[in-house]
Amino acid sequence: MSIAPAPAAGAEPRWQRRKDARPAEVLTAALEVFTERGFAGARLDDIAARAGVSKGTLYLYYENKEELFKAVVRENILPAVTAAENLAATQDVAPTKLLEWLMRGWFERLGDSKTSAIPKLIIAEAGNFPELARFYDTEVVARFRRAHRLILERGIASGEFRALPIEEALMIMAAPMMMMAMWRHAILPHLARAPQIDPQRFLETHIDMVLAALRPSATAKNSAAPDSTGPARKSVAARAKTALVTSRLEAKRPLPAKRPLPAKRPLPAKRPLLARRPRSGKAHPSRNKVKST
Repeated sequence: MSIAPAPAAGAEPRWQRRKDARPAEVLTAALEVFTERGFAGARLDDIAARAGVSKGTLYLYYENKEELFKAVVRENILPAVTAAENLAATQDVAPTKLLEWLMRGWFERLGDSKTSAIPKLIIAEAGNFPELARFYDTEVVARFRRAHRLILERGIASGEFRALPIEEALMIMAAPMMMMAMWRHAILPHLARAPQIDPQRFLETHIDMVLAALRPSATAKNSAAPDSTGPARKSVAARAKTALVTSRLEAKRPLPAKRPLPAKRPLPAKRPLLARRPRSGKAHPSRNKVKST
């Protein structure tokens, strides 16, 4: 009869390490099943079988499928969101470099991994599960937009970026990355012949186009620039210069005198009415004629 060797000092028992690893294994299995079947089509039985645990074990960690999905998002996406926020708070790096790092970091952590299927899943299931869409917008989208907005505002204030509508620019910057994720997970698997798009080359092209669009030009400095909340307006310096020139011109040039209104022409006098002739008491002779029978 053989006796198993005693565990080394300080080493954790095997069953205890297995128990600690179960949540991570469940989240990995859940991400795979959600990616393959969508939120509505995913079943807790399938996730438990993929993770190698019983269905009852899932309920020890997560109350329902919605909470499990939220845990998948927090585990796989929120670290990238926190990294983006920390990067946007950096003060000693040029906004151009920060923005480039931010786009590269998003692609490395999310865009080029299985996690990139989550945005497609949210878009597909938002109509049936609006609570998940609101959760994703609050926890992920709004925080990512805030980080990008800080960098854009800093670049515009320093003159490194040209002035432009920030909210619209944020949507335009994010749209190609979202389209790439949708293409890979929703369209490409169903096409027999599809163009081969290199994700890394796609990223480099996107970064190059974004930075080129944000770079101020010589003509843009003297032209009107739109603000972040309304229609296009002139810059502060241009508007101040225009107001100064206008005030000087108005001070030198007297206002033209008002022309007097033309006198009203008198109305023609009314012609007197003709007096009516009195009627005589005699009847007309034709009225007294009686037809002969």
